[in-house]
Amino acid sequence: MTDLDQIAARRAHHSRRTVVKAAAAGAGAAVIPLAGASRAPAAENAPAFPHGVASGDPLPDGVLLWTRVTPVADALPGSGRGPDTEVTWEVAEDAGFTAVAARGTVTATAATDHTVKADVRGLRPATVYHYRFTAGGAVSPTGRTRTTAAHDAAPAGLRLGVVSCADWEAGWFSAYRHLAGRADLDAVLHLGDYIYEYGTGGFPGADGVVRSHVPAHETLTLADYRARHGTYKTDPDLRRLHATHPTVAIWDDHEVANDAWSGGAENHTPGAEGDWAERVAAAKQAYFEWMPVRPSVAGTTYRRLRFGRLADLHLLDLRSFRSQQASLGSGRVDDPDRTITGRGQLDWLKSGLSASDASWQLVGTSVMISPVAFGALPADLLGPLAELLGLPREGLAVNPDQWDGYTADRRELLTHLRDGAIRNTVFLTGDIHTAWANDVPLKAATYPLSATAATEFVVTSVTSDNLDDILRVPPNTASLAATAAVRAANRHVKWVEMDSHGYGVLDVTPERAQMDYYAITDKTDPAAGTRWLRSYRTRSGTSRLERADRPVH
Repeated sequence: MTDLDQIAARRAHHSRRTVVKAAAAGAGAAVIPLAGASRAPAAENAPAFPHGVASGDPLPDGVLLWTRVTPVADALPGSGRGPDTEVTWEVAEDAGFTAVAARGTVTATAATDHTVKADVRGLRPATVYHYRFTAGGAVSPTGRTRTTAAHDAAPAGLRLGVVSCADWEAGWFSAYRHLAGRADLDAVLHLGDYIYEYGTGGFPGADGVVRSHVPAHETLTLADYRARHGTYKTDPDLRRLHATHPTVAIWDDHEVANDAWSGGAENHTPGAEGDWAERVAAAKQAYFEWMPVRPSVAGTTYRRLRFGRLADLHLLDLRSFRSQQASLGSGRVDDPDRTITGRGQLDWLKSGLSASDASWQLVGTSVMISPVAFGALPADLLGPLAELLGLPREGLAVNPDQWDGYTADRRELLTHLRDGAIRNTVFLTGDIHTAWANDVPLKAATYPLSATAATEFVVTSVTSDNLDDILRVPPNTASLAATAAVRAANRHVKWVEMDSHGYGVLDVTPERAQMDYYAITDKTDPAAGTRWLRSYRTRSGTSRLERADRPVH
């Protein structure tokens, strides 16, 4: 979670345990129609598909298909009610399904909340497919998906929609609608906080609630998390996005609880809110039931997808294995025994980066890896003073929930990139409800004289509050001072924008990777428009960012 979340929680007097962090306080298809649950109106005790369809984790020969069937009217998400229901899925290269490429049957049961997954294989690489589900005469909306390029192919380009942080109560999901309306995306990458766990008014605060979610209380049990996921998938723009493009998703903290770590969370009170391990298990079970995501190592979301020889996408889970967050300003952020990745995942990432023959290494990280500090000191003073005072050696971190709070892991990873001459590494990040374009320096205090290891694109939130939202002031007021302070102390930050909500579009070619940043006009307007904000790119072999004068498309 961001420091902005913490401020909002305190402002609304709903966060029971939050201490505001001082640094932040100072600072190719037409849109698929989704007209109802299914094409055939369902009787009260007949199956229906009110939560739409989705696809995810595309491969050269397959894709994961998802839906949720409601077998009878009272079989609501999390209810545990409803009979076993046979669901048939079909995949075809044409929307009319005249030539079915694959077909199968799955039995949906209350044990999995009547969610349905089909891991389809035997498809052709780099091909658009259409899919649908049927049950008891009801037909789901038709979805569109796309397989990836063959493992050894050399695609001319890759284009991904990139999103993060969608708080239902904070606004409408117009960003999803605009991405769904694009015909040029290979997939959509969701970098976490797909749902939020708070009770109504917990974040962004009672006076910031645009629409109320279900359940009204904080999600704690399996039934709660199932109901919250079910609420999200009634949003027409989210359903349209899922029905139009395959999704690649990782989780962050709010899929479970704010500022989660391996042994607990800021937003979890042992005893009063049950056992932490049981809550995590419930949240993860609901996530894998309701998301078009393949469980990976030990039931986490870290895994790797390939887009031919153009790009490998390394996806991280930065909540399941991390040590508890250090306090703000504590030298514990440098403790080599503390970790954000866990030993196994960091070794997996390093090995995958070294072994890859792809032109680009894309790393999906739910929290920012670039160092961000206030009051930077000259390099020759920073180390000795930090040692004397027990301060972080890389400066006073703004947010120890990010990689800034786990500098040993970051140093090991960036050193691995340097020593292995691993070029063209791009970190793709969400979490902080603001948009950034960063060089990732090996030593921030001596940048730009010292080398950079990678670049980083951070996308803003779909709806979750940013600084001006939290303070309830007009855009470009409080954020101006915060932006100036960040830029002054962090020369590797090429751009930061703290006022907008929206999404990014990443375009990758063998020659460069470019992020186009877009903003929606008003998150409280369900018909909000969109506008281009800024574009940055990194050229192959440089590990440095430059501004682009126009979006790719």
